[in-house]
Amino acid sequence: MAALCRVRHRWKRTNCIQLLTRNLTGTFDYDLVVIGGGSGGLACSKEAAQLGQKVAVLDYVEPSVKGTKWGIGGTCVNVGCIPKKLMHQAALLGTALKDAQKYGWQITGSTMAEAVQNHVRSLNWGHRVQLQDKEVKYLNVKGSLLDEHTVKGLTRTGKEIPGAVEHGITSDDIFWLKESPGKTLVVGASYVALECAGFLTGIGLETTVMVRSIPLRGFDQQMAGLVTDYMEAYGTKFSWRSVPKSVDKLSSGVLQVTWTEEQTGKDQRDTFDSVLWAVGRAPETKTLGLEKVGVKLNKESGKILVAADESTSVPNIYAFGDIGEGRPELTPTAIKAGKLLARRLAGQTNELMNYDNVATTVFTPLEYGCVGLSEEEAESRHGKDSIEVYHAFYKPLEFTVAERDASQCYIKVVCKRGGDQRILGLHFTGPNAGEVTQGFAMGFQCGATLTHLKETVGIHPTCAEELTKVNVSKRSGLDATVTGC
Repeated sequence: MAALCRVRHRWKRTNCIQLLTRNLTGTFDYDLVVIGGGSGGLACSKEAAQLGQKVAVLDYVEPSVKGTKWGIGGTCVNVGCIPKKLMHQAALLGTALKDAQKYGWQITGSTMAEAVQNHVRSLNWGHRVQLQDKEVKYLNVKGSLLDEHTVKGLTRTGKEIPGAVEHGITSDDIFWLKESPGKTLVVGASYVALECAGFLTGIGLETTVMVRSIPLRGFDQQMAGLVTDYMEAYGTKFSWRSVPKSVDKLSSGVLQVTWTEEQTGKDQRDTFDSVLWAVGRAPETKTLGLEKVGVKLNKESGKILVAADESTSVPNIYAFGDIGEGRPELTPTAIKAGKLLARRLAGQTNELMNYDNVATTVFTPLEYGCVGLSEEEAESRHGKDSIEVYHAFYKPLEFTVAERDASQCYIKVVCKRGGDQRILGLHFTGPNAGEVTQGFAMGFQCGATLTHLKETVGIHPTCAEELTKVNVSKRSGLDATVTGC
């Protein structure tokens, strides 16, 4: 996340505080100050510097309760997309080793955590070097606003569940543990929760996911069900409709978790080596001093209210990335939005970020990629009788010799009914879902229709080609299982 402001002040050190104080000449010391050294903030600052702007970046990571901290690059680089995908790959390779035996291979041995952590550290270093090369001033301080033109940098210095803080960990910690988390309870059913549970299961750890309501809120719920069904078959346990009450550390060192099952109203208990809380991230807007300078927030979410050009209620302060209300919490959108903002501020373009039809992928054991509307959203916006849903169950060639179950490998194309049947949403569960979905996402920018999809010649033999062959609608009631050419 990043908040940006134009400043006309100089740095002055006062005790442990870095202060921007008024310059007697009234000139700007920086054209742009970026608060937040995540992917979006770095992209914006480097783009602005290349366009001749004088730029400073303030970035500081508050250590987790367990003391985990990391370098520049933000959530994605340090405790999100990058280590998550590498851990996911490690789990996939574990499955591949089992598959390999069916193909006649015999392989033993593996390493993981240290290699992933070393790669992340190399990215931290790379970002520092890039900022230096582009003459962007980097300051490892926590930034906040004193007024609409003054930034202060401070140098280092819900319902509470008993035991949660002192005995639990978060996704910030899981990638940097020095020892195996062992038998793990993952509390939450967001994509972060399911991805973590997936790779923990994949590397051979007993893992349970505690779900309060529904999995993958905001995603197509039929697809979400396929993802969790596959995970259960894959070995992950689920405790549905359950709410944690307490976490107690026993004399043996294990954690005893007590929770309530909504259906029965009864309390249940079990012991775990680790409890991972994955119930969402809160924006760090309270410490930025936004309200006192007039930046308006959504009171419920704590996020900053932004216009189409990323502007806030204060003319020279902008916000983009995860911290913006209603914006996708995705690294690529933050990067692109940051670059476009830098270009607009430098007078190079008037182009705005297009947040429609941004593709994404959930890296669970069976990956789920999507772009556009879910079936539920399409029904809500257009009416059930105004959409047509085409679908197919297919079996990846990779699953055949390995004799893997493909029951949850599924394709759904949600279209506007009638005419050329404009595609409203595309959903895919299967191997390499991100790679499959990325290409089709470009079609959405061009107004893709079902006709376009059917006229596309697939690459054989791939999973992606199955999308070009969908012809069975849900409305028809016909069997959607792919049986051949």
